[in-house]
Amino acid sequence: MPPLFLASGSPRRRELLTQIGVPFTVVGADIDETPLFNETPTAYVERLARSKAEAGMASLLSSGGPAKRCVLGADTAVVLEGRILGKPADKADALAMLNALSGREHEVLTGIALLDGQRCETRVVSSRVGFRPILVEVAEAYWASGEPRDKAGSYAIQGLAAIFVEGLQGSYSAVVGLPLCETAELLGRFGIPCWQRLEGNKP
Repeated sequence: MPPLFLASGSPRRRELLTQIGVPFTVVGADIDETPLFNETPTAYVERLARSKAEAGMASLLSSGGPAKRCVLGADTAVVLEGRILGKPADKADALAMLNALSGREHEVLTGIALLDGQRCETRVVSSRVGFRPILVEVAEAYWASGEPRDKAGSYAIQGLAAIFVEGLQGSYSAVVGLPLCETAELLGRFGIPCWQRLEGNKP
């Protein structure tokens, strides 16, 4: 079984992989996340997931390590009417995003890519999230909490922003940052089982 490396600095993705019993090592993968001209949101998250996996693999190759390895990359984007809402630049930007999402439904796209040096497979998962109306003073209090500062769309569904969510269609774990059903399926195709820490199913 090849060792798994996660090309992500996200603590949420680390928690999700741990949740399904998959051992892994984090590897750095700094890439330019600027959307390309006329790039669709779906193509954007798929490209970034693949680019992170490739950057992680390149980092491992330059530093040595096991000959056989798999690198998992992922990227999540909040999309409103075809427009990607990235991480807020400042308070005004965050409040503008929350106001745009208030009382409406939006799409969350998460792309994943698994690379072993021979092949790379990708998946993109789409979910729909409906927000209740968010009062200005509530949005300001949320900003003051510090949570939105490094989050796509200026919110974290697994955190304080859970109170905004009226409904969700799709994968909750994908909205958090890693679609566990699709990730497990992809890992299995590369010979990496889930639930490795369960008694009687140790690697």
